[in-house]
Amino acid sequence: MQEEPQAPGPAHAGPGRTRQSLVYRAGVLGSRPTVPTDFAELERRAQAEMSPRAWAYVAGAAGEGTTARANRVAFERHRIVPRMLPGRVSRDLSVELLGRRLPAPVLLAPVGAAGLVRRDSDTAIGAAAAELGLPYILSNQGCSPMEDVAAAMASGPRWFQLYWSTDEPLVDSLLARAEASGAEAVVVTLDTTMLGWRPQDLNLGSLPFSQGIGIAQYTSDPRFQEIVAERVAAKAAGNGGSDDVKVTLGALRSLLSISREHPGDLRTNLRSPVPRAAVETFLDIYSNPGLTWDRLATLRDRTSLPFLVKGVLHPDDAARAVEIGASGIVVSNHGGRQVDGAIASLDALPAVRSAVGPDLPVVLDSGVRTGSDVVKALALGADAVAIGRPYVYGLALAGRDGVRDVLANIVAELDLTMGLSGIGSVAELGPELLATAP
Repeated sequence: MQEEPQAPGPAHAGPGRTRQSLVYRAGVLGSRPTVPTDFAELERRAQAEMSPRAWAYVAGAAGEGTTARANRVAFERHRIVPRMLPGRVSRDLSVELLGRRLPAPVLLAPVGAAGLVRRDSDTAIGAAAAELGLPYILSNQGCSPMEDVAAAMASGPRWFQLYWSTDEPLVDSLLARAEASGAEAVVVTLDTTMLGWRPQDLNLGSLPFSQGIGIAQYTSDPRFQEIVAERVAAKAAGNGGSDDVKVTLGALRSLLSISREHPGDLRTNLRSPVPRAAVETFLDIYSNPGLTWDRLATLRDRTSLPFLVKGVLHPDDAARAVEIGASGIVVSNHGGRQVDGAIASLDALPAVRSAVGPDLPVVLDSGVRTGSDVVKALALGADAVAIGRPYVYGLALAGRDGVRDVLANIVAELDLTMGLSGIGSVAELGPELLATAP
């Protein structure tokens, strides 16, 4: 949808009425939104644009998908009880998070291997987030180095997601780069010390990282490059095990993908042992099943950035995170991608909020699809939400503009839902706004 330069609507209309006006004015000229405004159609059209392996990775869930479904059921179970005639013309959607005032309580969750959808994924997502002034949590499994994303975002707010490697110097290197590239916080993901059982990927035999997709933070890292060089040297000396690979069409396609994704010239990479050694090294060290709370506590002395822990569902874990110095909690079940049959993030939220008290920042992700979902999450104790799959679907449909439009639509619906419910500011949202469906 091409944005027209007309006046957005009545004065003090807010993002909701402004967005509606934009769409309806374009409709007068015969235009319809490029990006659907409802999630079901957004998802349907995105699937048609994505390859089977991209769809499996982005839309797939752990096991039978019960956790992913539970996330939606939880939102549907809570119902908003609107209050009438508050006499307010506009709403204040802004929130303060880790010292920065944001225009809306919405962040972009980290999504790894988004290059399956578009090659310019991370820079496009970052640019869209910066345009809206919303923080982008850049994935540790991104397809562009964090420095390139920082350049695309200019002064836009950004955080960095960290997967704790088995190589401690690599952890330090990634943290140092995050600081240097302007990240304002580190989000340590705790729930993926190993991959969950994901049938959609398994049935295709598809893991993007084994194709070199989603490891750009590593291949651009000096410490990781040292480890890879040591591996290549050991193999050249005959100390690194057999390098025999059965030549199949699939193997050739994988080699081409690995070589294309690795930094440098494609022809050079095809002849070099380094790109494949980089993938093998990544698969060996990228995450640490032995990570402990004591080890996590060392983060306080390893970075000047505030850190949040992501993947917390139990209140005792939230309290433990506070004890070791965490500056915030991300209540998350990884979008239902890790443990099948786990508690919905929204259902876990109230107990986590109670455990950490009213002042610690709490972000919720997993299952957030609409502006009304944002209202419900904030009413139950979140300070903000993080959006994942919806913006990736926007990326599939229209690149940077698609990401922007999906997020703008969610913020617009948030604004309208608050206004129609008699709420004048995010600070007014509380559990009294909600009722539980029978």
